[in-house]
Amino acid sequence: MAFAHQEADYNGHYGIQEVCSICPLAQITLCKEAWVKPDLAEVTRHARALGATGPVEIDERAIIVEGLDGPTRNYLQQVFGFQCHDRNNPHLYRQHGRAPIGWEAENGTPTP
Repeated sequence: MAFAHQEADYNGHYGIQEVCSICPLAQITLCKEAWVKPDLAEVTRHARALGATGPVEIDERAIIVEGLDGPTRNYLQQVFGFQCHDRNNPHLYRQHGRAPIGWEAENGTPTP
């Protein structure tokens, strides 16, 4: 959807580099320019106000929280333009989120 509107992905998928292989270079460039690691203190304030428990962390791929449901994590993700994952249900490398499917090929071709 972001590509169709010539905008950066508002879900911060640029942090999950392996999914970028499905986008054209122009889209990747837009996303890269818009993708900024958010301030931990600001993210923590937001997450706590929404009910997060446990430590709030930010790594090179995502904000990591505990105690927030999917819609609430999605809200944080879109506010900060940076992926937001549940510590107890991490997204798996080269797989579609937590789903047990992924890519065999470097070009992003899905496996059955």
